[in-house]
Amino acid sequence: MKSADAAPPSTRGWLLRFALAFGLLNTLLTFENRWSGFGVAYMPRLSFELCLAVVALMGWVAWRGRLSPRATTVSAVGFMALVLVRYASVTAPAVMGRPVNVYWDGRHASELLRVTAQSWPVWQGVVVLSALLLGTLLLTAVARWAIAELARCLAWERPRPWLLAGVGACTLSFAAYVPEQRDTRWFFSLPLTPTLVHQAQLLARVWLPGQATQLLGVSPAFDGDLSGLVSNQGVADVLLVFAESYGAITFDDTAQAAALAAPRTQLAEAIRAGGRFVVSSRVTAPTFGGASWLSHATLLTGVDITDPAHHDLLLTSQRPTLARHFARHGYRTVGWMPGLKSPWPEGAFYGFDRLADDAGIGYRGPDFGYWRIPDQAAMALLQAQELDRAVQRSPRFAVFATTSTHAPFHPIPPFVADWTRLTRPDAYTPAEMSTALAAPLSVTQPLPQYLESLRYQFAWLADYLRRVAPRPLVMVIVGDHQPPALVSGPGASWDVPVHVVSDDPALLQRLLRSGFVPGLNPPATSLGSMPALTSVLLNAFDVASALETLGVEHVARPELASALALLRHR
Repeated sequence: MKSADAAPPSTRGWLLRFALAFGLLNTLLTFENRWSGFGVAYMPRLSFELCLAVVALMGWVAWRGRLSPRATTVSAVGFMALVLVRYASVTAPAVMGRPVNVYWDGRHASELLRVTAQSWPVWQGVVVLSALLLGTLLLTAVARWAIAELARCLAWERPRPWLLAGVGACTLSFAAYVPEQRDTRWFFSLPLTPTLVHQAQLLARVWLPGQATQLLGVSPAFDGDLSGLVSNQGVADVLLVFAESYGAITFDDTAQAAALAAPRTQLAEAIRAGGRFVVSSRVTAPTFGGASWLSHATLLTGVDITDPAHHDLLLTSQRPTLARHFARHGYRTVGWMPGLKSPWPEGAFYGFDRLADDAGIGYRGPDFGYWRIPDQAAMALLQAQELDRAVQRSPRFAVFATTSTHAPFHPIPPFVADWTRLTRPDAYTPAEMSTALAAPLSVTQPLPQYLESLRYQFAWLADYLRRVAPRPLVMVIVGDHQPPALVSGPGASWDVPVHVVSDDPALLQRLLRSGFVPGLNPPATSLGSMPALTSVLLNAFDVASALETLGVEHVARPELASALALLRHR
């Protein structure tokens, strides 16, 4: 049916009605978060998806002549669903520090409601729920009116060519966008379609376990008994340190290797002075220059996670993790994440007994930039709260993700000889703070700062292993990724170094047979992708698995004389 060409009372009246209806709907799809919190703020942007919806509605009205009351109501309900998606997509980063995740946020919504119900008086809860319900109904009514009014405006044929031309111009502008070269979307709000598609894909993969297995691959067995961590000194603590931006470029580039030779030598001497030994290798990280969480997930699960979408899928699965593996064998497991600044419900996937974030590790000293807690202070707090052997306790498996070597590598905290001071409010003096903050910062030439941050890392590691670290201890230090290209240069590999420090030569001998070499300098060839390191460590931590892998029927448990001689020599 063709619509009647019945003009409104005046062109001006039509423009006012169209602008009001379109403006209301556009506002409901383009608002932003009133940072930071749950409020919203008006943003003068255009919704590209609403422009396309106007064309679709125009076609419907041209075909059917009008939009029925039932269709208007259904459209309003669907539109309000998009408004809720918009609210979630702009609020989650402000509250959670990450994009919305329907799976995890949905799982924890009931818990949030339960906590809220227990915290508020009943009457306040009733008032809030009533206000939310009435507000939603009111907005739905407004959306229904605006959609109906828009349909009535589009029944007039005369402005349709102009509307089509306007939408066509918007489409060309949207399509002509080239990241970092040509910004033709500056007047558009971020579209909702990518969020909807990503969440739909995630939920589909969660509900289709076979597809998830195909995408993520097979996990390691995680069936060892950790007998390789038992020596005549007792059961060893295991400390896994993800060294931020510690890349193989620090060995492969001759200038960087030379600049770091002295602090590396001091670290090696400190390891020997502490009665320990070190072996090294390199592995290929699943990411480059950033996205550290992909490396964390890969090593802790043995599943190669190079795609952020696969990372989201992994966290919805029941895959085994190193933390759960250690917990099954009597270890207390600790995730030490000073760089984690927002709630992270997804972290429950890993199964840590304690997951300590920026606010949870107890740092009381002054802030050092955005990554406010210096690595040495974070390590001092981990030692004091979880690794101190002065008290009777179960063995620990701790994962510590460092931050002080994170770009822009400024400010660099000073090394503090008194580790106990780092757990107090006077961790750093005003003079130390002012000196660190006054150091020059270069965003375009960050190499000197990067090298200085690594010198700081080697300094506190050396002192910790010489004087503070508990015994017995296995410390695994692995780079999470190469530094950004401004530091690593063109054509750099994705390799990162891995060092294993221990006072048990028998364990290190098993690593030597798996491709590690004595000392701090890794070989030129990689063990493979990071999941290969997970398997190597699992085998080394389990005597039976290691011997089976090596084809050895029996090796005496006491320290291997050949391993001890080789490690001491290096």
